[in-house]
Amino acid sequence: MHQYLFYIGNFPIRSYGLVISLSIILAAGTAYYLAKKDGRGYETYVVDLGIVCGLAGLIGARLWDVFFFDWDYYQHHITELFNVWQGGMAIQGGILLGVTAGIIYAWKHHLDILAMADLFAPAIVLGQSLGRCANLLNGDAFGAPTGTDYGIVYPSTTLAHHVYGAAPLWPAEIWEGQLDLVIFCLLLIFQCKDRAKGETFALYIILYSALRFMLEFLRGDYAAHVMDTMLTSAQLTAAIAFIFAAAAFTWFHIRNKMKPKRNKR
Repeated sequence: MHQYLFYIGNFPIRSYGLVISLSIILAAGTAYYLAKKDGRGYETYVVDLGIVCGLAGLIGARLWDVFFFDWDYYQHHITELFNVWQGGMAIQGGILLGVTAGIIYAWKHHLDILAMADLFAPAIVLGQSLGRCANLLNGDAFGAPTGTDYGIVYPSTTLAHHVYGAAPLWPAEIWEGQLDLVIFCLLLIFQCKDRAKGETFALYIILYSALRFMLEFLRGDYAAHVMDTMLTSAQLTAAIAFIFAAAAFTWFHIRNKMKPKRNKR
C-alpha cells in the first residue's frame, strides 16, 4: 500500500491520481470496444465522452463527498476543497454528474441516450472497480474495525490509521472492487441477448445500489445517519436509486413486450 510512487523534485506522484486516471482510460477503452462491436458508430464519440464524463464524474464525486459527508470540516477549510488525496470521493456523486454530462452530450449530438447508456454501463462499473484500487492505495473509503485479528491494518500516513490507529478494519473497498467486477461480468452476460433499450443501464443501477447498500454496514470512514434513521446518506441514496431503477427496468421490459412484432415472411 503506497500513497506515493515517486517524487519529481518536491512534487509527489500519488498512486491515487495515477490509478484514477488509469481507471478512466481503461473504462473508455472498454466502452470503445463495446461500441465498435455494437456497430452503430458510437465509438467515434467515446474519446470525447470519456473526457466529458470523466471530468464531470470526478467533480461530482468530490462535491458529493464534501457537501454530504464532510461539510462540517470543509466549511472551515475551503482551501482544501479539492485535496482529494486526503480522501473524499463519493462514487454516487460521480455517477450522477458523470451520467448527467453524458446525457447532455448525447442530446446535443442527437444520439440515442438509452442505447448509449446500455452500451457503456459495463465500462462504467469497470472504472468503479479500478477506482476502489485507488482508494485502497490511498487508505480511504475504509471499513470499520472488525473487533478481531482479521482485517486490514493501514500505514500511519493514511486517513484510516489517523481515525482508527492500528486496529484491523473490514476490507470494504476491496470487496466493493471485486464485486464491481462481478457486476461487470453479469452485465456482459445480460447483453448477450437482445434487450429493451434502457434495461442494461437500469440493471447496472439496481445491482450497484444493492451492493453499496449492504457494504455500507461495514464502512468506517463516516457514520452519520440521516434524519434519525439507521441509514447513512449513501444507503438512503442507494435505496432511492434502486427503487427508481427497478421501476424503470420493469417499464422498459413491459413497453418492449407491448410493441407490435413484425410478421416474418
